[in-house]
Amino acid sequence: MYGSKRKRRLHSVAVLLGPLSFGLTILLLEWFFGFKAAAALGTTVWMALWWILRPVNISVTAFVPIGVNALFDLIPMQQVISQYFSEIIVLLFGADLVCLTWATTGLDKRLAIKTLCCIGTSLRQQITVWLLVATVLSIFLPNVVVCTILVPVAVSMLQFIGEENIKNSKLAVPILLAIVWGAGIGGFGSPLGGAANLVAISYLEKLTGQEFMYIDWVVRFLPLLVLVLLLNLFFLFHLPVPVKRLAGTSEYFKEMYAQLGTIRLGEKISLVLFAAATLLAFIRPLYAGWLPALKPAYVFLIMGLLAFTFEDEDGKALLTWEFAEKGVMWGMLFLFAGGLALGSLVTETGAALKMAEAITLLPLTGGLETVFAFTLFSTVLTEISSNTAAAAIAVPVVQSIAQALGLNPIPYLFVAIVAFNSAYVLPVSIRAIPVSYGLDPAELFKNGLLLSLCSVLLITVVGYLFIRYWPLFSTV
Repeated sequence: MYGSKRKRRLHSVAVLLGPLSFGLTILLLEWFFGFKAAAALGTTVWMALWWILRPVNISVTAFVPIGVNALFDLIPMQQVISQYFSEIIVLLFGADLVCLTWATTGLDKRLAIKTLCCIGTSLRQQITVWLLVATVLSIFLPNVVVCTILVPVAVSMLQFIGEENIKNSKLAVPILLAIVWGAGIGGFGSPLGGAANLVAISYLEKLTGQEFMYIDWVVRFLPLLVLVLLLNLFFLFHLPVPVKRLAGTSEYFKEMYAQLGTIRLGEKISLVLFAAATLLAFIRPLYAGWLPALKPAYVFLIMGLLAFTFEDEDGKALLTWEFAEKGVMWGMLFLFAGGLALGSLVTETGAALKMAEAITLLPLTGGLETVFAFTLFSTVLTEISSNTAAAAIAVPVVQSIAQALGLNPIPYLFVAIVAFNSAYVLPVSIRAIPVSYGLDPAELFKNGLLLSLCSVLLITVVGYLFIRYWPLFSTV
């Protein structure tokens, strides 16, 4: 009885901390930010606390922006509501439909065993491969597509070796973090890494009056990408884990894979749908001129819809709506959308611009402190919104402040680009995907916060050294 009362009391405290922190944030910040912007930041604090303490399901927290906006009319409601069925949500829904066929056909087991055969059972080897694959793929594909492709495969592998409860699995933490962090940092490896980079390029081209070639981007950012990647790898290697190897041996899994026999018709169709969606997303630049509306989101949705029309080798439907209705990760869709809605509140109320205004009050001279301020500003923005929204705000702000200080803005813009592609802490944007599959938000917050601090310091120091001693970093 005592234990249950204490549990109810702690639950009540956790529930109340959300709205109380919202009100306290407004009281502390309204004098500088104004009511609406302070309320947007208060919403961020509220959601962060509920995501960490979890007095309600993390997907329920995703609807807080709607409730807050309905009560206080911070921005037009359509700008909030539209985030709950945006293009990214369509992509996640379509990918979820495609991946559901893995369970109905047995492809999930085949992929899991094959992954274990190819990567091996050493946990460090697993971490390294997942991190590298996610990073490399996100250089060429949007990071949300990369996470959508890799996370279900990794989860299937983990569940196959007995880690059924991903939420309580210590082995799942480094592997899922390797995927989502790799997909994030790989974004600045090339302009193809996401819309945020294209925003940055548009400003750079207007600033210089010349085209910024993709090869020029790669040359300037590759050294920083390697260093950030090594930092991530070092951090992941030092996470506490119960074992150094996954259950089983490579020989055992190779033998088990052989016992599966020849791939069946249903598995083939499921694999083709998944591979076709991934390939079409990858080669989009080749057909974008002819099919400008066929973006990766709609490719995955089309493949997901096609899954309902096919039958397996036994004449059974590859996917039925009854199964999809139960199997679709609705929580993931809402969690991702909630992060987008939060980003809309932060940007549209002017909270982000007021944060930028605070930077102008600092005694900046163009040295190490300036690089740190720009890095921290861009990192915080991308943590509480999306990297595209962060780019749209950070790039013009960094440019204008650098020019006001009489500095060449180009190297400082490069530093900001790296920073708004390096987010690790809150289950916002792509970090919502592994959390929806079971990764504990507290693990994401605890590990991500420390890595984020290290990342800010690394980007600051290396960026400053590049500005001082690498002339190519200051030109386009």
